[in-house]
Amino acid sequence: MNHPRSAHTPQVGVVVIGYDDAAHVTTAVRSALAQGPAVREVIAVDDCSTDGSAELLARLAATEPRVQVVRRRVNSGGCGTPRNTGLDRVTTPYVMFLDSDDVLPPGAVDALLAAATRAGAEVASGLCVRRELPEGREVPWQGSLYAAHAVFERPAQCPRLVHDTLCVNKLYRTDFLRDHGIRFPEGRFPYEDFVFTARVLAAGPRIALVPDRVYVWHVRRSADRLSISLDRADVSNWRARTEAGRQAYETLLGAGLKELARAARAKFLDHELRMYARELELHTSHYQRAWWAHTRAYLAEYDASDWAHNPTAPGRLIGRVVLASPEPRDLPRLRDLAARPARLLPPYARAADGTPVWSAGLPQVTLEPLLTRPLRLLPLAVDAELRPRARAALLRLRLHELYGRVAQAGPEALEIEWRCRETGRTAGPRTTVGLTSSGDGVWSAETTVQWAVFGEPGAFGTGMFGMFRMSRTSRMLAMSGTSRPSGTSTWDLRLRVVFRGGAHREVTAHALTGAGLLRRRAVVSARHAVVLVQPYATHSGALALRVAPGLRGVTSVARARLRRLLHCH
Repeated sequence: MNHPRSAHTPQVGVVVIGYDDAAHVTTAVRSALAQGPAVREVIAVDDCSTDGSAELLARLAATEPRVQVVRRRVNSGGCGTPRNTGLDRVTTPYVMFLDSDDVLPPGAVDALLAAATRAGAEVASGLCVRRELPEGREVPWQGSLYAAHAVFERPAQCPRLVHDTLCVNKLYRTDFLRDHGIRFPEGRFPYEDFVFTARVLAAGPRIALVPDRVYVWHVRRSADRLSISLDRADVSNWRARTEAGRQAYETLLGAGLKELARAARAKFLDHELRMYARELELHTSHYQRAWWAHTRAYLAEYDASDWAHNPTAPGRLIGRVVLASPEPRDLPRLRDLAARPARLLPPYARAADGTPVWSAGLPQVTLEPLLTRPLRLLPLAVDAELRPRARAALLRLRLHELYGRVAQAGPEALEIEWRCRETGRTAGPRTTVGLTSSGDGVWSAETTVQWAVFGEPGAFGTGMFGMFRMSRTSRMLAMSGTSRPSGTSTWDLRLRVVFRGGAHREVTAHALTGAGLLRRRAVVSARHAVVLVQPYATHSGALALRVAPGLRGVTSVARARLRRLLHCH
């Protein structure tokens, strides 16, 4: 096969799909056009919108010859059909896919095209970042997969490829897709990219990976119409997700890729099952029963080898509990186990022979592998009790024993920091407090949290755990000490348990929610005059703070509270 030599000759088509997204669709198209001369055409497929999207696209196409607008006469109900429609119109050697509410960052096409042509790859893939709006916080999607340039002759050389189920951060040889008949599921089929990606991998392409940011996935949690991945209110979303996972597995297995198929199931346990288990307690009892019954039926399809490796990994352990119990149970404990990092809360039961088990009610779920699991991977549980005062709070922390593993390692201290979720910065200096054994399998520590540090400009740093993968803007803000605009921010409590000899384990803390522990406080700040601080438990049960500095921040919180009250009535 002959591959073009230049990454800049017009040889890429970008298929942009949208439905009733007039506010964003032209921005998406312009981000594709801004990739430069490598993009020969942009196929904008409007899925029978009713909000004027097609007219906006038509006006743009009138001034930009590279844009071709295709308007479907009937709404398909999903993303697969309009992508197939666009794929049928593409005339270029390579094709990419872009959703109407996302953007391609500058240089994305050039980076992928250069990698594909250099390696003679049928697929080139790069880093996608999830950008939380309106805050702008960026979280890498499957960042470890894109740490460096890599080329794989066949997908089986890298089973972790099944973890990146997105279709939008990839460049495909158009003739590769057509020769193998690779298309998206038609109609209303949520998570269609799971199946499409499995079909691509099953065809055995050479794949080139690049560490460049090639796609920005906009996450708008406050949007009037949530995206499919965010709209998990009805159990039908979970059923759709499991069906997509089933079809992906069967596709890989049917192609003889047993290791990739098994990796896809492992990924389901570690990602999908944990994500939905974290939220299960928030739903109605009707939803919980339906979710539990469906999950049991789905996991019953797994065979013994799917459970054999690392049986006490959080996702596998959650799955084993679900299979062992015909009715929903232990939801708060499953929620904390599904957290990242995982926390296994008490009680720590044992069978009659002393073997660690999930509970006295489910002795068949053994926890014996925890006795040999590496310390850095143990699901250690720390309770956090925050007792508010006028200008500060008393933070009490309790580390629980875990079948003798904690005492064996010799816990000595806790390192404590509050990290801003939006910027990655920390409030105040790092705090190290010693741990004291109470003799009953619990080690305790306490320290004072000064409310004012969450509103002071000089109280921020990059933190003991590093800056992680923040956006360029966030890194600049963190390094310069520049404060973000007034408004609410979220601060997560991060802990590091330090053991004898320097070993450590990073954990989060389970929030205790007794009377008066999570009460909102208005405190004085030298910079903002007043700071509103609200401790709360996250969906995974961890302790966190919402902070609204200044009058503007306090007003925004009050307005949000009023809207919720009006909505409830």
